[in-house]
Amino acid sequence: MVFFNAKLCILPLMKKLTRYISVQITSGFLLVVFSLLSMLWLTQSLRFVEMVTNKGLPLRLFVELTSLLMPQLFVVLSPVALFSAVLFVYNRLLSDRELVIMQAVGISPLRNATSVFVVGFLLSFFSIYVQNWGIPQAEGAFRRLEWEVKNNVSHLMFKEGEFTTLKANMTAFITKHETDGSVSGILLSDETNPKQKVTLSAERGRIIYENEHPHIILVNGSRQEIDIESGRFSSLNFTRYSVDLGGFGKGGLKPASVREKSLKELLSANKNDTLSDADKRKYIVEGNRRITTPWYNLLFALIACTGLLIGNFNRRGQTKIISCSVFCMILVLGLDLIWTNLAGRSLYFLPLLYLNCLIPLTVCVSLLLFYNPFFWVKFKNLYKGLRYAL
Repeated sequence: MVFFNAKLCILPLMKKLTRYISVQITSGFLLVVFSLLSMLWLTQSLRFVEMVTNKGLPLRLFVELTSLLMPQLFVVLSPVALFSAVLFVYNRLLSDRELVIMQAVGISPLRNATSVFVVGFLLSFFSIYVQNWGIPQAEGAFRRLEWEVKNNVSHLMFKEGEFTTLKANMTAFITKHETDGSVSGILLSDETNPKQKVTLSAERGRIIYENEHPHIILVNGSRQEIDIESGRFSSLNFTRYSVDLGGFGKGGLKPASVREKSLKELLSANKNDTLSDADKRKYIVEGNRRITTPWYNLLFALIACTGLLIGNFNRRGQTKIISCSVFCMILVLGLDLIWTNLAGRSLYFLPLLYLNCLIPLTVCVSLLLFYNPFFWVKFKNLYKGLRYAL
């Protein structure tokens, strides 16, 4: 009867503790992941600074381009950020004796890790969603927007009242951008042919695209040409003239990358006869990684808390346990990279990607469920006795 009443008292306490620890882990995770994303966003944005300073890229497009890189970075950073948050929260709980009190009233390590399971599962499912829907959508939008930014000559390359280098040995000057998308007061110097110097002037012009290659159509203008070898000069007037700006959009829109493919396309790559054997392996490995890598959120969170929950309290700090947890996390990450590279060469290594996640996960859950400190103390004493005897 007393035991039954004790369980009734602990259950409401467990709900409050789970909510309290979950809030602490979530706030710590958000702080860490947003800090890391901000730093990486700054480094990635340097790729597009030239477009802003030299080509007049609007700030809105700059922010949109760099923001489309965030889903991929989030998936990479979230397991490490959650590991850091869980490690910090449980170490603080241990230092403030809160965790010691929880263990003293009979709360098991597995129950103390309930918050980790809740946050880890939620973040793992969210990562599955991001990897299989968010990243493909963002990669496709980024590819199309990047091509448009680099090839939209009329709005980004032409600057009013300035000489603009469109490509090698071709310079343009315009007076004004019109509201209908055309430009007026055009002067174009073309020295792409080393034997000729061509100068074009026109009242108006418009950028058009043929097979994703830009052309400028000049209206009501003149063309002057100087032959470098003979020195001959020629001039003509025109009502309509086309100039190829093929330096932009060369090769057209880039093909879709592996990250843009759906999970079904990746896993069924063997049925795609248009792919080479190396590409088929690459697709299959990427598809299987979309299944395994989201669960590193749960795994790393458990690695961070398991040692602190089952280890002995030390007033001097938990440096050894924390160092061991960090080493295990780095080891799992390193092995994941190794098995991924090997699986890209031979699919026989593919099961190792799953074992690299499942084995540490099983070990962590088993320790939280079955660990008995008294058996561990006896084992240590037995080991010391055998070592002294030998």
